[in-house]
Amino acid sequence: MTDTQRAASAAERAHASIRAAIMRGELATGSMISENELAATLSMSRTPVRAALTRLQDEGWVTIYAQRGALVRELTADEVRESAETRNALESAGVRRADPAQRAGLAARLAENLDRQDAALAGGDLHEFAVAAMRFHRAFVELAGNGTMLAIYDRLQDRQFLSILRSAGRISGDPQLVTAEHRELLDHASRGDWAAFAAALDAHQARSHGLPTAW
Repeated sequence: MTDTQRAASAAERAHASIRAAIMRGELATGSMISENELAATLSMSRTPVRAALTRLQDEGWVTIYAQRGALVRELTADEVRESAETRNALESAGVRRADPAQRAGLAARLAENLDRQDAALAGGDLHEFAVAAMRFHRAFVELAGNGTMLAIYDRLQDRQFLSILRSAGRISGDPQLVTAEHRELLDHASRGDWAAFAAALDAHQARSHGLPTAW
């Protein structure tokens, strides 16, 4: 392996490690992180860490301040709203375009996922809940069988995850309501009632993320 390849590999590892730490909440939004401390923690030089932070800044995860470090960004209200609106459009379109055969068995396929959500919330594991909830919502887009729609949806996953972390207080405040709303969404989708699904999803997003409703 050449020096260039080793540097690229180290930067890739640093990027993956820092991003994972942010997603797990180990590097909390609003906190300042140091290049030197990250390099020591990851047992590598500052150069790949700096490259990783630059990439994370381009992706919207951090804001770099010269001589100070990098601030872990919190999503703005507009970013949360725009992400929610786009996901609503794609999930509702998936339900609308699904045929009866695609909807058949949807509730059975997602039953285990809902159980995981319940268990995660009961145990206070917001990270596990977020992973399960994101897979749950993605299933509605999958109904359309449209790879382009899924690719667009997947580009929003980082924002979706951070939106869930941002809304931890609302979610943990009434966890049973969260999964009850998910079951309502699944019921509408299984019946193919995309208009009711879209309205219920809008209300669910508004309550979970503190957004105005459009319906």
